[in-house]
Amino acid sequence: MKEARISAHDFEELVRATIPLAREMSFSVREIVYGEATVRLEYDNTQLRAGGTLNGPTMMTLADTALYAAVLSCIGREPLAVTSNLSIHFLKRPAPRPLVARAKILRLGKRLAVGTVEIQSEGEEDLVAHASGTYALPGAR
Repeated sequence: MKEARISAHDFEELVRATIPLAREMSFSVREIVYGEATVRLEYDNTQLRAGGTLNGPTMMTLADTALYAAVLSCIGREPLAVTSNLSIHFLKRPAPRPLVARAKILRLGKRLAVGTVEIQSEGEEDLVAHASGTYALPGAR
């Protein structure tokens, strides 16, 4: 298996430096290997919606962040790799607790990377959301 082309620390540093919203969310990369990443998002009350569940934008942001980490694990530190498509299915109401997202690259091409993300409430087995997405990669690789 190939080695990841970016470390968890370098990914977190890049995201916080280039995406101001990321400074407002307490996330950490739990694992990053070539083509895969696991990202944990700490829970806080600003993520709640009516009914006491975590809101959709929080889960979308987590899915996008995890997929970005998986993409960069393959191509290295590249801030110009951008989301071109992200689709999510909300499967279960997540409890107000931390979320864990596991992203995996399904196909890495010259201009696009396609992957999936599974999101669970920390400590739970059931998925609360499933996402698929595509990243546009800058320049020919």
